[in-house]
Amino acid sequence: MDTRVMGSTGVAVPVLGQGTWQMEEDDRASAIRALQLGLDLGLTHLDTAELYGHGEVESWVGEALQGRRDEVFLVSKLMPVNASYAGTLQACERSLKRLRTDRLDCYLLHWPGSHPLEDTLRAFEQLVRDGKIRAWGVSNFDVEELEEALAIAGPGRIACNQVLYHLRERHIEHQVLPWCEAHGVALVGYSPFGSGDFPAPGSGDGRVLTAVARTHGVSTRQVALAFLTRRAPLFAIPKASRAVHTRDNAAAAGLRLSVEELARLEEAFPLGAPERTLPMV
Repeated sequence: MDTRVMGSTGVAVPVLGQGTWQMEEDDRASAIRALQLGLDLGLTHLDTAELYGHGEVESWVGEALQGRRDEVFLVSKLMPVNASYAGTLQACERSLKRLRTDRLDCYLLHWPGSHPLEDTLRAFEQLVRDGKIRAWGVSNFDVEELEEALAIAGPGRIACNQVLYHLRERHIEHQVLPWCEAHGVALVGYSPFGSGDFPAPGSGDGRVLTAVARTHGVSTRQVALAFLTRRAPLFAIPKASRAVHTRDNAAAAGLRLSVEELARLEEAFPLGAPERTLPMV
């Protein structure tokens, strides 16, 4: 499994990981088996959040990790409503309990909220000192919010920014990706298959995707993952609650697209004009 250093953590993390958003809608036993298979296949970058299933998904992840915690780069996320100084400390303790672990490798603010960011980041730094988390980051932050976090925390503290990123949603490439590249912040793309908006083989853009996949003898989803992790700061965390999908995701790790193939995909899935706000789901 290919790895890259995750921003300021200094830790080599698998470029492809496992996301768990909406996993509460799946069969628990099947989802846990899929997560464990992912670990077997090297997908040891595992992302969850207190929001998912009101904490239920964290419990599933905790069960999947039993006896294997040291293999995993474990990430969870804090809801903005809980992001006061004291609320952040308490929310982290609840997540740790559900995950059956004594630490997180990275803890993220799920999106910008109403609590002062300075209080949230002060709590994150306290959690680092207490050994509860190894590093912290943010999610769904646009450049303006990233600049605010940088001004508060200083350079080298923001490990990552987790954002919506798929073939038909490349907004982050306008400003967020260049900012993260310039400041050594990893960019973790969630919903890389578009949450129901993945190109069909017969569609206009889907035909290009299918043609590239046939050249390599791989699935179109593997091509999408290779494209979405083509630059140094980029990671992707596709969700898979069935073993067949987990295997397909893991098999994308070694796929390399040519310059010509990347250009064809760039043309088929145009970047589009900048928007005023960062898209999120």
